[in-house]
Amino acid sequence: MIQAVGQEAEVLTDAAGEVVEEQTLNVIDLFLSGGWIMWILLAMSIYAVYLFFERYVALRNALKEDKNFMNKIKDYIHSGNIDSARTLCESTDNPVARLVGKGISRIGRPLSDIQTTVENTGNIEVANLEKGLANLASISGGAPMIGFLGTVTGMIQAFFQMASAGNNIEVSSLAGGIYTALVTTVGGLIVGIVAYFAYNYLVSRVDRVVATLEARTMEFMDLLNDPTA
Repeated sequence: MIQAVGQEAEVLTDAAGEVVEEQTLNVIDLFLSGGWIMWILLAMSIYAVYLFFERYVALRNALKEDKNFMNKIKDYIHSGNIDSARTLCESTDNPVARLVGKGISRIGRPLSDIQTTVENTGNIEVANLEKGLANLASISGGAPMIGFLGTVTGMIQAFFQMASAGNNIEVSSLAGGIYTALVTTVGGLIVGIVAYFAYNYLVSRVDRVVATLEARTMEFMDLLNDPTA
């Protein structure tokens, strides 16, 4: 009898072990259980990661600035060495150098024309830095909606199975559709939330570049308005 009890306990232990193993689910299983919606969310997440790092590198390079750049420009202009100032701008690869270089190329024209040219160049530089941000914003808003689409299709599947089963409704027959609905919802929210924070971070970096360009524009125009220049 003791042996029988021991065998029964072993069976329960094995059974419990099987139940625990069945309830364990990894990320791949979760992804595959979401159906075709998850593949769309995966593609959107990969594109969002690409956009973030590509824009991050571009904005990091745009924010790199030689602190002595404007001092050198001032010295060249005060000494009348316009060609050296132009050469310095051409050899420096950042938005500030391109903005100042465009203004230097217009020296000799009315100051209003120079300021308009500099401002237009600044707008072009900002537009180039903002490339891809609209797509990232679309992903942050669209991913949760696509996840919700998966939720609706999953619930439709669950209710269809419920209607087909009639009075013989089993929980297991409904679990697939509900499970798909929940997984796609979570997937869409994760992609959307990450893309949202990434977008706002990049926008803050663009704002820093805009502030720098505005400051250098004022500094350059003040230099041209200086009677000693």
